[in-house]
Amino acid sequence: MTHLWVRAEQRLNEDRVGLTPDGAAKLIAAGIKVTVEESNSRAIGIDGYRDAGCEIAIENSWPEAPTEAIIFGLKELPEDATPLPHKHIMFGHAFKGQHSGRALLERFKAGDGTLYDLEYLVDDSGRRVAAFGYWAGYAGAAVTLKTWAAQQRGEECGPVGAYPGKDALLAELGAELDATGVARPKAIVIGALGRVGSGAADLCEAMDIAVTKWDMAETASGGPFPEILDHDLFLNCIFARPGTPVFVPRDALNADRKLTAIGDVACDPDSDYNPVPVYDRATTWDAPALRVASNPMLDVMAIDNLPSMLPAESSEDYADQLLPSLMTLTDLDKGVWGRARDTFKTHMQDI
Repeated sequence: MTHLWVRAEQRLNEDRVGLTPDGAAKLIAAGIKVTVEESNSRAIGIDGYRDAGCEIAIENSWPEAPTEAIIFGLKELPEDATPLPHKHIMFGHAFKGQHSGRALLERFKAGDGTLYDLEYLVDDSGRRVAAFGYWAGYAGAAVTLKTWAAQQRGEECGPVGAYPGKDALLAELGAELDATGVARPKAIVIGALGRVGSGAADLCEAMDIAVTKWDMAETASGGPFPEILDHDLFLNCIFARPGTPVFVPRDALNADRKLTAIGDVACDPDSDYNPVPVYDRATTWDAPALRVASNPMLDVMAIDNLPSMLPAESSEDYADQLLPSLMTLTDLDKGVWGRARDTFKTHMQDI
């Protein structure tokens, strides 16, 4: 019997989950065994999973799960050198030249396990079957606006946290922008036609921010793009890959510009293809913005788990998108799972 084991997230400020109780009930009805670990932080309580018929396991007990179990989580595993013998479904962040990804792949090699990377679950046309992108863009634009508002107060952006829903976020952010006493900033979103960019643009428009929307057609020239520097905010919503142009080069730090806040929602600072190479590390909930220039001022927001700021909405949305693929876990050799396994094997050739 196919056995899906939903692990608790170990990362700080990570309350999301990729399977709802309703989805779990559908998997069980289809003959898939579902185990869900307890968690004190998950946005969806454990009782719903118990009522759906899931087996309940102790938090972080997945290393002792049966070898045939498929371990399903979202963000990174605890960083250690232990071999990984299971099949894992998660965001591995290991296939785009990330310098930290090799260690993870070495663990899979040592344990003879397999990574089915959620970012590389694609249909037969190459389109991702599920993504948190919309809510990443939505929350990323919000924190970038908070960064800009803090600048108007002569401050750096303070800590951020999770919200019970988007209405609470909008109410708080609107009051914060109004309190600056200045006109709303102007923003440019690159990747505006995608999920991430749509979320970013929607948040900006909800806050009465004028938005310039760019996508592939506007960036096909490869740059440079001086128009970006003529906006107060730049929201990068394009994931780094070979051929992605540089949007804000390092010489922009000292350039004459209006740009004072960058929201790198894609957040690949350690990728060889980083299109915003003015910073070198992700930011955090405690310190959301990194000041990379002082004269003129420039802050970068690059939190890499932004959808967790709206964990309920983002979990339900993502789980609904992913469920049809989870229903096919009984045949890992075909479809999205077969393609994800082949991608993993390709990247393991150099390990």
